[in-house]
Amino acid sequence: MKSLYKSEFGKKEIFSLYNQKLKELEIEYKSRVIETGYGKTNIIIVGDSTKPPLIIIHGSNGCAPIALETYPSLSRKFQVYAIDVLAQPNKSEETRLSMKDNSYGLWMNDLINKLELKNVTMAGFSFGGLIILKTLLQNESNIKEVFLSAPAFIVNGNPLIALFKIFIPMKRYMRTQKTKYLEKFLKTLFSEKDEFARNYLSMVFLYFNMDFNPIPIIKKEEALSIKTPITLIAAKKDILFPGVKMMKRANKIFPSLKNTLLLEDSKHVQNRRDNIKIEKLMLQE
Repeated sequence: MKSLYKSEFGKKEIFSLYNQKLKELEIEYKSRVIETGYGKTNIIIVGDSTKPPLIIIHGSNGCAPIALETYPSLSRKFQVYAIDVLAQPNKSEETRLSMKDNSYGLWMNDLINKLELKNVTMAGFSFGGLIILKTLLQNESNIKEVFLSAPAFIVNGNPLIALFKIFIPMKRYMRTQKTKYLEKFLKTLFSEKDEFARNYLSMVFLYFNMDFNPIPIIKKEEALSIKTPITLIAAKKDILFPGVKMMKRANKIFPSLKNTLLLEDSKHVQNRRDNIKIEKLMLQE
């Protein structure tokens, strides 16, 4: 299998940033690598094993340390399993799964079974939301409830707006390495400046082969089949997955929708203040 990394130098740079972020968190953790039917999956485990399990899944072009930083207090209530998603710039295997079928659900349920987890709470941001919904569609028997933040797979935004504001600046940065294009990309998607994201994505865009396949939308009949309680957090200024549009569709198609929150001032990537609101929902404070 050809590597998704364009050079060994680029891979080392990305892994160095990954390790730097994990160190900066200053947390006690265990790392495990689980052999699944779809490839080796790296997991960072935080918290007491006597507490109920929570699986947290990062967004596209992300990694487990970013997810742990986003919601730092979850280990007060849960044992947290932060997953490095396959074929993303992190320490899991580079097996790229299809978004069109239930591969992501099969992979995640295989992981849950290998970890011998029951009554799992799941939390995911962006692409992590798609993975969680695929997991529920494939087999929701081990899942207690889920929290989806600006998730993929429910609605998509205007493709022309995404093309001009996201993909063209990204491609121009990849071609020229001029930071003004990277800054334009970040300003469109991030609610506040994030220096680590800037450094990480600057390497990912240059040295990692990303998945540019279109993101599918969950079918109404699929959504109707889900029984697991869902808390949905949508962002009003999110041009990838517009919050108001998402809320309207979610209310129509998910019978198990337990709670919703529309973040009025949030772009796709939430700021620290909104992440605290989301974390409190998970901790039920």
